[in-house]
Amino acid sequence: MASTILSAKASEVKVDGSTIEGLQSIDYKVNRNRTNIEQVGSDERMGVDYGLKDITGTLKVTSTSKKLDNLLGKSSDEAEFQIVAVLKKGDTTYTITFDHCYLDDKSFIMDANGVGTSTYAFSATSVKEE
Repeated sequence: MASTILSAKASEVKVDGSTIEGLQSIDYKVNRNRTNIEQVGSDERMGVDYGLKDITGTLKVTSTSKKLDNLLGKSSDEAEFQIVAVLKKGDTTYTITFDHCYLDDKSFIMDANGVGTSTYAFSATSVKEE
């Protein structure tokens, strides 16, 4: 089976329907809490039990994003949002949807080249890849 190559130039990431201008990268990680089920009288496990799914990620933006900055300043009941990443290459489209997201923090760095980059860390309740 051949892998699908997706292009950053053709792709788009939206937060609550608004395209994030100056987006440099998006990355995320899904971590599932796992407990081993022990087999009585043996040093082998007989199975696993999965618990909480923890979804975290970052959005890196050239300079800053007013949309994301505004979300960071809201109270918890107003701060929930959705991220939809539509990744493309030619006619191929791959959509990743993060639901019930919250911004956890923001960091900013400016290097010697003089281009600032903001990194926004987020968490999500669920992620769907289609």
